[in-house]
Amino acid sequence: MNRAWRIFKGFLLVWGAISFVAVLVIGGTILYQIGSGNRPTSKTVSKHDVRFVLNWCNLGDDRTEEVVHSYASARSFTGDHLGGHAMRVSHLDGSELVFDEERGGGGWYRGDALTGTAEQAIDFAASWLRLSEMPWFPTIDEIRSPNMYVYVWSIDMSGTRPNAAQIIFASPNDKMIYYFDAKL
Repeated sequence: MNRAWRIFKGFLLVWGAISFVAVLVIGGTILYQIGSGNRPTSKTVSKHDVRFVLNWCNLGDDRTEEVVHSYASARSFTGDHLGGHAMRVSHLDGSELVFDEERGGGGWYRGDALTGTAEQAIDFAASWLRLSEMPWFPTIDEIRSPNMYVYVWSIDMSGTRPNAAQIIFASPNDKMIYYFDAKL
């Protein structure tokens, strides 16, 4: 009887430890999902907050006039998210939006001349832009036009498919820069 009691007591101790960890994990998940820091927001950010966009594509942040729109979704535990900005700039000329052959490629693609990985990145963005969180963002038809330029900053791949991308779009006719950031 004494041996059975010790085994039962050990079982209860292990069961209690497992239950405690499960409560912590479930409670943490719930708090993360409903917490104040993990909510989607369409609050427009300042010019200072988005200066990295123009610096990444070598245009310089001094030309930003205003941030017209912004969106940041809630993030999952794995980092899945969607975000973007629309910025009006003081000047933007198609002649400065060039593809850089000298450094092994990269730089700006014209929207109707996308190839390879850049085209895959735009297809990835298209799957997100069908959603309604950023109705102010250019449509895929507008992106794939000769009036739009695309600068692919970063693409993460799983096998041969993108699962994350950071892309900058430029519309010289409207003097607008758009930033897209998503992870699946």
